[in-house]
Amino acid sequence: MDLRNQPAASAALPTSTSSTMRSVLAIALAALLVSVAAQVVVPLPLTPIPFTLQPLAVLVVGGVLGARRGAAALALYLAMGLVGLPVFAAGGSGVARLMGPTGGYLLAFPVAAAATGALAGIQPGLLRALSACAVGMVLIHIGGTAQLAALGGDAVAAYRLAFVPFLTGDLLKIGLAAAVVLLAGPALRAKL
Repeated sequence: MDLRNQPAASAALPTSTSSTMRSVLAIALAALLVSVAAQVVVPLPLTPIPFTLQPLAVLVVGGVLGARRGAAALALYLAMGLVGLPVFAAGGSGVARLMGPTGGYLLAFPVAAAATGALAGIQPGLLRALSACAVGMVLIHIGGTAQLAALGGDAVAAYRLAFVPFLTGDLLKIGLAAAVVLLAGPALRAKL
């Protein structure tokens, strides 16, 4: 048995533990970021869906943390709301929110974060970051529109209520998210 290799092996354990702790902390902070973004609510006329900053936060979380950590952060966010913490839009919580008109958006968040993170990659360029954020936003809207269509029984009306009013704002969110992913993503991922 070569004792010279033992200190190297034991030194690797704290690094791995430290990395795991940084990942757990990043996931928790990301869930908190989405929770705070959910509290920025602007009701819109003629639609039961308010304007919030949640989609922007979801795209940033996925693009910065990557697919696995981004999805974990959004799964944690949903779990926090399900157990009654007031993390959904306007301080909402509970299973009723997931079953209501905005539930499809909420349920799509982990998938959107994972897709954004996977498509952005470790060192995204501008086009890649914009494309990743656009795909994430489309996935969010697919979830939201599908749930509204299921609840109302009218896919065309659901599209008009769940997608059309948000198009301009969502284009801005995609651009902002891509900028954050480009500017902060590589540095933050390197620390995880």
